[in-house]
Amino acid sequence: MSDSVEHPYVEWIAREASRPVVTDQAARDRIMAAVRLAPMPHRSPVAHRVLGFFRPGAIQLSPAVGALLAAGLVGVGVIAGGFVKNWGVRADGQSSIGVAVQPPVLRATDTVAKFVFVGPQASHVALVGDFNDWDVRKTPMVRSATGGLWTVTLPLQAGRHLYAFVVDGSTWTNDPGAPVAPDDGFGHVNSIRNVPGPAL
Repeated sequence: MSDSVEHPYVEWIAREASRPVVTDQAARDRIMAAVRLAPMPHRSPVAHRVLGFFRPGAIQLSPAVGALLAAGLVGVGVIAGGFVKNWGVRADGQSSIGVAVQPPVLRATDTVAKFVFVGPQASHVALVGDFNDWDVRKTPMVRSATGGLWTVTLPLQAGRHLYAFVVDGSTWTNDPGAPVAPDDGFGHVNSIRNVPGPAL
């Protein structure tokens, strides 16, 4: 059953609502004349200047002022760019993004595992594995104060885990102190970490 049968006035209302509104020209002229004659609300000089500032219009500057304004904007951009470029970089030049910003949730079935990599010449080392989707950004390692030792500690579920170290963003290397897993098919040699379950 259609709406027009159920509600016979629906079509009539729709037709009436879509018709253009016709107004008397003389009535429109009288309304506009009354609007023009209505007194403007009083504004203080301060409010007048503030509201005038937002009124559209062209701003005219001398060439010298324009050049100074442009130089200032470039300076602000350079300073802001330096902050963005150095965001997440510690004083020792290492990335602090993702380093213990929020401690990982430790489940009852997890065991805390420490990974150590010796790389005195490295400028950045990350731990990748099946526990962090092999994502270089997720588990950066921290250089020790004395130099070439890189460490990271994280909770791992009990079981067998594959992992590797990524040095300076491109060189994948296995852990020489751990068993080696079979070739992963991508040309990387991965290490194995067997994590025991928690003691009951």
